[in-house]
This record gives sequence, C-alpha cells and structure tokens, in this order.
Amino acid sequence: MHPKDLEIKNFTYNLPDTRIAKYPLEERDQSKLLVYQNKSISSDWYRHISDHLPENTLLLFNNTKVVEARILFQKATGGTIEIFCLEPDERYPDITTAMLQKGKIFWKCLVGGAKKWKEKKLVKSIQTTRGQFELIAEKVAQYADYYLIEFSWEDESISFAELLHLAGLIPLPPYLNRNAEASDINRYQTIYAKYDGSVAAPTAGLHFTELVFEQLKAKHITHDFVTLHVGAGTFKPVKTEKIEAHEMHAEFIEVTIQLIQKLLHHLSGNIVPVGTTSMRTIESLYWLGVKIILHPTIELSELVINQWDPYDLDASSISATASLEALIAWMQQKKMDLLITKTQIIIAPGYDFKIANALITNFHQPQSTLLLLVSALIGDDWKKVYQYALEHEFRFLSYGDGCLLWR
Repeated sequence: MHPKDLEIKNFTYNLPDTRIAKYPLEERDQSKLLVYQNKSISSDWYRHISDHLPENTLLLFNNTKVVEARILFQKATGGTIEIFCLEPDERYPDITTAMLQKGKIFWKCLVGGAKKWKEKKLVKSIQTTRGQFELIAEKVAQYADYYLIEFSWEDESISFAELLHLAGLIPLPPYLNRNAEASDINRYQTIYAKYDGSVAAPTAGLHFTELVFEQLKAKHITHDFVTLHVGAGTFKPVKTEKIEAHEMHAEFIEVTIQLIQKLLHHLSGNIVPVGTTSMRTIESLYWLGVKIILHPTIELSELVINQWDPYDLDASSISATASLEALIAWMQQKKMDLLITKTQIIIAPGYDFKIANALITNFHQPQSTLLLLVSALIGDDWKKVYQYALEHEFRFLSYGDGCLLWR
C-alpha cells in the first residue's frame, strides 16, 4: 500500500491530559527510557542509555537552537497582538543568513488577534543595556497559511537573531496549555543547541547531559551533529482522512560533507538518530544522493526533497553507499563543505529505511506524522510500545520520557 492511502484513524490512541508532562524533570537524565528490541519491551533510565547501545554506534543529534519566536505587541487600545515567527521569506537563501539580517527583514508569521490589527504598523519598545529602540511590524501580504510581515528596527547594529532574544518569548508547544516561564529558556533547549532557527525543540535530545555523553564516550559510542530547523508544522496534526491530503512542512537542513563521509563509514554498523528531526535529515541525505544519480547535472536550487519523493523515485538499484558517495562527489565538484537545502520528507508505513538502524525519541501525539514515522520503523508494535508506556506511568510529549526503538 502506498502511504498516501493510509487512513489516519489507524494511528490514534487515548492520551489522557494527566499523562502529558507539563514541566520537565529536575534532572534531564532522570527521565524514563523504554527500550524496544527484537519485539520485546523493557524500561530503564536515560542515564543508563549507553547500556542499550552497542560499541561503535554512531549517534546523530540535531543541534538547532530554539529562538524566541513569539513577539507580543501591545495596541494603544490595550489589546495584544501576537506574532509567531515561522520562517524567513524566500528572498533569503537559508535561516542563518536571515537571522543575521540587520535593520529590516521579511518573515512568514502566524498572527494571533489578526482581526484586531487595524493600524498600518505595530510598534514595540525594546530596552537594551545601550538604551531603548523601537521594533516595527507591518503586514505586507496575507496567504492561506501565514502572513508576510516586515520587521524593521532602529538599531542597525542588532541582528534579527539578537532582536528575537530581546523581544520574543520561547514558543512552548500548544498542548502544554501554559505560558513560558523563566526555567523554559534553559530547559526547552538541548545542552548542545548551537544554531538559531527552530520554533520547537528537538525534544529527544532534552534528556542528554554531560554525564550521559561521558558514559557514551567510555563505551566508544561516537556522536555527531546535523541541523534541521524545526518549523511550527511539527505541531500540526493530520486532519485529513487519508495521508495523501496532508501537506508535510518543509524545513531547512544543514549538513557538512564530513558528516556525510562519517555516515558512509558507519553504514555497516549502527547509526541511531536522536529524534525524528535527525532521522528525517539523514534519511533525506540518501534521497538527495538518489536525485544526483538520476539527474547528474542537477543544481542546488533543484536539490530538495519533496513529500512523496521516497515513494515515487525509482531507487531500487541504488544502495545507501552509492547514494552517499554520489552526494559527496557532487559537493566536492561544487566545492561545497556545507549543504543547505530543504526537506519535506514524510516517513510513514511503507517507507524503506536506508541509513538508520534505530531511533531515540519521545512519545508523540495521536494522529501525528511523528507517530507515522514510529510506525514505519517498528510496524504495528507501536501500539504495544505506547500501551506499555501508558500502563507503566511514562510521561508523554515534549517534556516527557522517551524510548529507544530498534528497527
């Protein structure tokens, strides 16, 4: 069956609100860990995760950094308009370039209270150690799923990334049903977060501490980083009866040529992404290589992964080795050390994993594309895993516990 024909009603379960973790645990690595391997289920703690990984495993982490994407503007009448920054306009080649813009920028946004936005411009005063300046927001255009907003600010020494740190709020997932607090600035961020650009944390990595990394190193378990800037679409449930009608969100990925070479070296061993975003990134690399093999003269602007590419491209004779080698050769030919592109890949039952052997992840919402990915990895046993987690008091969603799932 083509994943387009899957019915989302088959990927649901009852998640009581009491099982959603509204706050993180005091210590990151004290979260519970469910381990699924060879169709059996056991439980442990994240601080012991190295016990469940073979030596010489390669772990892949997403080092994106959550930005303070929610900006509140107070109207003269007393009302509040919330602008949620989704992603930069297409005039910028990537998120990093956009984040470094100074003085003015165009951004795709959601607007809370849009009907109350009557004036041409919204103004917010921002206080810094150097004094006060004004941030101005102006609606440029309205589209089906977002507004295009022009932000401008007086202090042109400040980048947009710095501006968000000064003016914005951490965008906690809506299912937490609470406002962000001071503690979320640190806890809704992995300890290795590096590159500004996400509106949601790659939450599987929230459990990892320096102690856990030391234990992994002692067992000769190596790790490396990819970057996928998580968009608001990660919260978007599938609202259509069949998956075919659901549009997957496209997200920026950034991967070094050295990382791709490391993946190539580890193909005969165990490659374990930490989080669905890391999984989507490394599996996308295979399909990028396939596109290069099928279209040797392809240019960077065309080298993107669309939602259904993995199911429609004829890659039956293309191994992971051949694909990654082609991608490396193409980058070398273009004299590229860093690949920046977009992926819209949807991993659902019927997907044939090319690079990953397992997945470390949290427990996801019913009827979500993330749950589809888990089902693609372990089949209908996802129901046993989730039932076990519910029966054994595991905490769910972003601030909850997690699992190690072997293919």
